[in-house]
Amino acid sequence: MLRSTAVFSAMTFLSRISGLVRDQVYAGVFGAGPAMDAFVVAFRIPNFMRRLSAEGSFSMAFVPVLAEYREKRDHAAVKELVDRVAGTLLAALLAITALAVLAAPWVVRLFAPGFDAAGGQGELAADMLRITFPYLLFISLASLAGGILNSYRRFAVPAVSPVLLNLAMIAAALALAPRMQVPVMALAWGVFAAGILQFAFHLPSLARLGLLPRPRWGAAHQGVRRIMRLMVPTLFGSSVAQLNLLLNTVLASFLIGGSVTWLYFSDRLIEFPLGMFGVAIGTVILPHLSGRHAATDPGGFSRALDWGLRLCLLIAVPACLGLMLCAEALVATLFQHGRFTAEDTRMSSWSVIALATALPAFLLVKVLAPAFYARQDTRTPVKAAVAAVAINVVLSLGLLGALLYLSDAGAAARALTGDTGPRAALAELPGAHVCLALAIAAAGWANALQLWWYLRRAGVYVRQPGWGRYALQLLVACAGMVAVVAALLWTWRDWTAWHWSERLWKLLATVGSGGATYLVLLYLQGLRPRHLRH
Repeated sequence: MLRSTAVFSAMTFLSRISGLVRDQVYAGVFGAGPAMDAFVVAFRIPNFMRRLSAEGSFSMAFVPVLAEYREKRDHAAVKELVDRVAGTLLAALLAITALAVLAAPWVVRLFAPGFDAAGGQGELAADMLRITFPYLLFISLASLAGGILNSYRRFAVPAVSPVLLNLAMIAAALALAPRMQVPVMALAWGVFAAGILQFAFHLPSLARLGLLPRPRWGAAHQGVRRIMRLMVPTLFGSSVAQLNLLLNTVLASFLIGGSVTWLYFSDRLIEFPLGMFGVAIGTVILPHLSGRHAATDPGGFSRALDWGLRLCLLIAVPACLGLMLCAEALVATLFQHGRFTAEDTRMSSWSVIALATALPAFLLVKVLAPAFYARQDTRTPVKAAVAAVAINVVLSLGLLGALLYLSDAGAAARALTGDTGPRAALAELPGAHVCLALAIAAAGWANALQLWWYLRRAGVYVRQPGWGRYALQLLVACAGMVAVVAALLWTWRDWTAWHWSERLWKLLATVGSGGATYLVLLYLQGLRPRHLRH
């Protein structure tokens, strides 16, 4: 599993680096404003549905069933399952896509009710959604192919395919946008092209396995019906973080212009370690846990889960502290150029700090949730998800209300807008998006702690020896890292005023020194790579 995780992480690293370049291009060409907010919503809707269904509930339901077919049946039965699943999924996606394209203005109004339709922002988002939504069709089929390849321990192709999305978006922003009457519309066409590229990229690998699908309707097929039964509860339970982010996008559409984009860039920085390591570990561990469950090996199941938790914390804790300390330095270095201003850097860095507080929780969920789905228990994660979403909604509204009515900034915003109501005041209140980021962070911790508690109570997870020493090693290494990074940041303070080249070398020196300190202190305390293989 460690070797497979390393392969997946290495491929994902290419994706995340190209994704950072993509976001830098976004910031420089389009900045943070109403037009970019409209695109973020138009892309987030199909992207959210992809994570909710294709990469979330579908993968969590499909991989365990496919693992059981591989364990107990022949290749012909596996091929029949793949064909039937592909045909049923394709039919459902065609219907959903057609409906969304026809109802685009109403869909935008549902997910971004704060957009000013009369001012053109809502109409622009609807026009882009008609182009971006078919991405869901192609990327869901690509996710089906990726689930098959992951089950056969072929992790490289699914991990590297997001690079194609980033390259398509960069090309659209740099080459197509200057030629269009509405430049931001080029990004929508980039999304459309990327979906086709990512789907086609998986096909040769499936053909080599002899599992290239011939889509056939399969609603009556036993395996398809089991997957559908497992999917229904996981539609909600497997994508709590994304659901919370989408709900907060709805609220952010009521805030000052740029709030949606500030949250977007903050989420992208959090997604770097989450996607590179958390998704990698979760993707690798799900087929392994499914196999241990199918082979009736509870001891192996618990040991694999313990391994995943330790590896997550080894990465998540220093990443959390580093992002919180270096938030302004990272945003300024990566995004502050072109139309992305120093004020945008300041606003984005605040929400990065808020979201980073829950990075360990986000990574732990990537290991804890597959432990339920591998056992085909799809109901328990839903209980945790309901509580997490409720916490997010209550805290979002509560924090926004407190900021508006109990702070000097809120009083100034209300005085500026007179007695026109809280909606108008929120649209003049800078920094309100941080309340939404804090609510997401609290919901993330609530979700992770509940999942851990349920596994412990059921006896599925039994803590292995050595956790006390492991925690001490992490504590000492993180303390040393924080001391080094804080000292450098105290020396280098005003990141927004420097040229990008000066920001870059100082950021590399800061991150490099902190990372090296962390690794050296772990080594001096006796932690070796071989310990991560046990």
